Amino acid sequence: MHRSAFSHSIICFIFCIICSSSADVDTCSGLVPMKNRYDKISITDFGGVGDGRTLNTKAFREAIFRIQHLKRIGGTLLYIPPGEYLTESFNLTSHMTLYLARGAVIKATQDTANWPLISPLPSYGRGRELPGGRYISFIHGDNLNDVIITGENGTIDGQGNVWWNMWRQRTLQFTRPSLVEFMNSKHILISNVIFKNSPFWNIHPVYCSNVVIQYVTILAPRDSPNTDGVDPDSSSHVCIEDSYISTGDDMVAVKSGWDEYGIAYGRASSEITIRRVSGSSPFAGIAIGSETSGGVQNILAEHINLYDMGIGVHLKTNIGRGGYIKNINISNVYIDKARTGIKIAGDVGDHPDENFNPNALPVVKNVNIRVVWGDNVLQPGLIRGLSGSPFTGICLSNINLNSGTKPRKTAPWLCSDVKGAAVGVSPWPCAELASSHQTGQCSTPFA
Repeated sequence: MHRSAFSHSIICFIFCIICSSSADVDTCSGLVPMKNRYDKISITDFGGVGDGRTLNTKAFREAIFRIQHLKRIGGTLLYIPPGEYLTESFNLTSHMTLYLARGAVIKATQDTANWPLISPLPSYGRGRELPGGRYISFIHGDNLNDVIITGENGTIDGQGNVWWNMWRQRTLQFTRPSLVEFMNSKHILISNVIFKNSPFWNIHPVYCSNVVIQYVTILAPRDSPNTDGVDPDSSSHVCIEDSYISTGDDMVAVKSGWDEYGIAYGRASSEITIRRVSGSSPFAGIAIGSETSGGVQNILAEHINLYDMGIGVHLKTNIGRGGYIKNINISNVYIDKARTGIKIAGDVGDHPDENFNPNALPVVKNVNIRVVWGDNVLQPGLIRGLSGSPFTGICLSNINLNSGTKPRKTAPWLCSDVKGAAVGVSPWPCAELASSHQTGQCSTPFA
């Protein structure tokens, strides 16, 4: 791990401990409470060997088969003791806890030739990278209830380098696997685990509800392609908090389907909270999109610390997406070094095929971004709406985005097809945002 990333990770870890011990700090623990499973088994009971060489696929699958079919009251905890457990992909089951002890590593095999394929997500219509199916995630769950992945900061290692090289060399046949994916599931808790070197997206809850991700560390090299940290996708009541993320793509990206497929599937992402998250990325810290065809609404992001970023906050959509992005509240963001501070754009992202509807214009409205401080931010902001669907109700307040500590000319804001207001923004944004003399909030009514 890069020294600066390690330092920020330690700072975040200490910060999270302090936060968790304070009764005054908001948390989402009540959304999916931690459960004590009285039935406990170990992967070693099923022949698991943590030598980093032995293939443990059979042990994982037999252990989970036992949990699924014996159905102990209150569920079962599967204990992974210290060691490196090499395995192929495996599926979780309902009413179980996957518990990684300190020093435990679940490591993905790099045998890509035998990696299982599954159908594309219906809201995407094809694999995200290539037509057709997609490789199943390393740890997978579908139609599950009451699942916990936790422990003593053990590690789930996707060994993604072989997949990244296939992407770079354009030899992929299907879309790469995520590290952890839950589909059509509810009451999922992920905490106190390190996720590293995912082949593709790290944690992907899709068509899920009641999901809590807290006290996790997510790591991937800065040049690793599409290694998003957490991607809530067509999911509701999701909380991501007290975590450190340093990857090669967006740290957190809220999604809801891709063009005509996402419009037809019609499942929004909503009621999502992101708080006390820190990290670094060549792309965005907090992102919404670009796949938003099912709609994204009621998002709260607060107390976010970002450094060495491409973009601090990025809302992104495109012609053909349809859907909407609305009721977004982002506050208390600190950015140390970024190419762009705030970007809201309607010309971002590609299309699954040529069948998208060019008349399916997204709606972006009621976006409130306040209390943002940035240093060494080259371009403070850009808001680029669509001529046929201007972005409305954009409120910026108490924002200071400077190009550096030394006096020099700061690049101007760039805006088009946007309506809203600004108060206490430095450098002053574009004329399309009406000035407000109120303190701390915008006075322009949202359209």
